[in-house]
Amino acid sequence: MFNKISKFSTKRPKLIIFIVILLIIIGASLGYKATSVLKTGGFDDPNAQSTIAQNYINSHFSSQQNFIIVVQSKHGYVTSKNGLNFGKKVSKALINTGKANSVESYWQNYQFGLISKNERYGLIVANIPGSEATAANKANFIANKLSINNKNFSIKFGGLSYVNYQITNEVNKSLTKTESIAVPLTLILLLLAFGTLTAALIPLILAGVTIVLTFAELYIFGSNFNVSIYAINLTTALGLGLAVDYSLFIVSRYREEIHNKKSIDEAISITLNTAGRTIAFSALTVSAALASMLVFPLYFLRSFAYAGVGVVLFAALTAIIVLPAILKLLGPRLESGRMPWHQRSYRIETSFWRKLANKVTRHPLITSVPVIVFLVILAIPFRNITFSTPDDRVLPNSSMSQQVGEITRTQFAANPDDQLSVVLKSKSATKSAINNAINISKLKGVLNVNYGGLVFIKGKIIKINDKLNNNGEFALLSVSTIDDYQSAQMKNLVSEIRYINKSNITKLYVDGRGPELIDSKKSIGSKLPLDVAIIAITTFVVLFLFSGSIVQPLRALVTNTLTLSAAFGVIVWIFEYGHLSSFLNFIPQPINISMPILLFSIAFGLSMDYEVFLLSRIKEQHELGQTTDEAVSHGLARAGRIVSTAAAILAVTFFAFSVSSISFLQLFGIGTGVAIILDATLVRGVLVPAFMHLMQENSWYAPKFLKKVTRNINIKDEDY
Repeated sequence: MFNKISKFSTKRPKLIIFIVILLIIIGASLGYKATSVLKTGGFDDPNAQSTIAQNYINSHFSSQQNFIIVVQSKHGYVTSKNGLNFGKKVSKALINTGKANSVESYWQNYQFGLISKNERYGLIVANIPGSEATAANKANFIANKLSINNKNFSIKFGGLSYVNYQITNEVNKSLTKTESIAVPLTLILLLLAFGTLTAALIPLILAGVTIVLTFAELYIFGSNFNVSIYAINLTTALGLGLAVDYSLFIVSRYREEIHNKKSIDEAISITLNTAGRTIAFSALTVSAALASMLVFPLYFLRSFAYAGVGVVLFAALTAIIVLPAILKLLGPRLESGRMPWHQRSYRIETSFWRKLANKVTRHPLITSVPVIVFLVILAIPFRNITFSTPDDRVLPNSSMSQQVGEITRTQFAANPDDQLSVVLKSKSATKSAINNAINISKLKGVLNVNYGGLVFIKGKIIKINDKLNNNGEFALLSVSTIDDYQSAQMKNLVSEIRYINKSNITKLYVDGRGPELIDSKKSIGSKLPLDVAIIAITTFVVLFLFSGSIVQPLRALVTNTLTLSAAFGVIVWIFEYGHLSSFLNFIPQPINISMPILLFSIAFGLSMDYEVFLLSRIKEQHELGQTTDEAVSHGLARAGRIVSTAAAILAVTFFAFSVSSISFLQLFGIGTGVAIILDATLVRGVLVPAFMHLMQENSWYAPKFLKKVTRNINIKDEDY
């Protein structure tokens, strides 16, 4: 197959470039619209009880509060006469926008819980109807429309719809900011790695092709399925990083063959049958790791599978098909724009990595044990990880919706974001609602239960008006609670409410931030073993086929687990414990429950990327008749510089997310970057050589019947 590709690339390079230009035009015409169809949610299981409750509310009621206005008194109290007039004015202005319904406030009907404990703040809550994107845009319209602040009172906007708008806005700004950092730094590193301007620009061109095509894929998927807007961040980071990685491996091998006096066509052929074949195996392992996220029902995780698999495949195809055509067309001009430090003679081996390999193989325990201890120490905070779902606290302190969230959490007896919605489905909806409301109001942590015109406090009923919140066989209860939705108390309360219904003819569903978090944990936990099994089995099979050994896959699984545990420990130490929070400008809080899965899949896949490239060089030398120690020394000397350079460039693209204003994007970038650096240095440079020295020829062990498998499918790189 690779021989056919090399012949086509060298005979029809202009045709390939023409096709790529057409694809770019088509991809760009679709891809620029991607953000318009992507969504900010995706953290809920569509089959969970909380989601069923939410669907019932959306279908039968219009009172789910997703927009909040905080009215603040600068000097006196919002309960004063002036406060009363101002609050009514704001409420009326909100209604007059025509964008919100079910408007409630302290000043209109003196709703329980809508006034702060010190009476300096009052709340106006409302429902903004429409899809997630529509509600977010309406919330922004209202925020721009209502400029009613004066010398005595001010207003701020928040709630889920406005949080979603501000997150989308910050994601777009973060994307621009990270690219403005990652692209120049990547170009500098490419100039250092390649030594010529022409060669350094090639990976950026391929990265652009990869990203444009993946954006087009996201638009197509987003037009037909729920796809998270955060997938664009993975697209840009992974697209840039993998395009650079694969280009570096192809160009380096091509230069090596040109240095060995091969013609351009011969060099391209050998390169594709060696580095190209290795890229194919690498892309397969990375794609499998990313595709494993499809087992989760949360579309936030599934979105990264869509984007990730697309990025990997496009990056691999451009490296294997397009890059050889570019090399053919450039010929000797690949070396134009030479940097002053670039040597004309290509260095096949690097003395630093050879010396390191020799030192490790001479003293395997002395060098490897401290590395293992260090990684274990880094992993220790991982034991205490706690989880959450994203809320306004993923935004910086300067964000208005985050400020509103902080006010509602600290100044009010019950935070509207912690409110629970209980949907009852029964032929006797009113009777069932009253009975359950009485029982729920008695539970620990519940301030009151609102059933339209009835308010229940500790089992007692307070009548406000005669309007009950019914719709046919459905009834809706609103439960105000003092418990934070992330707390253990909330978990206990939700459990009690779900089991409080004693009637066989009534079905009860609970929705809210707390139930959503509980259901997400359960959903992810139930699918996690399958996800891990898919990644482990795929990794084992691909590495076995590649190396012909069952020992190498087992070693890779152990070292990858160690690296990932260390990376998880680092993100818990930073983002949950709060270290570096002032420097990175984020609010410490429990870890977004989806992020460890995302980080695990991506970092595991990328570590296998470097595993395959290093192992390919060691395997090549071993098959030439060298001992295991000699093969490790020569293999690391030849691949070490390339792997470390590729890892540095890829890490830069992820570390650039540290400047993002969304905290879990910072977590994603820093966690992935740390995993890449640890893997490419300590694992590849120390643990792999130490392990292979201790195992010697057993490193290549496989039962005879499995060796027949590798021979039958001919995975041996005969052109090495």
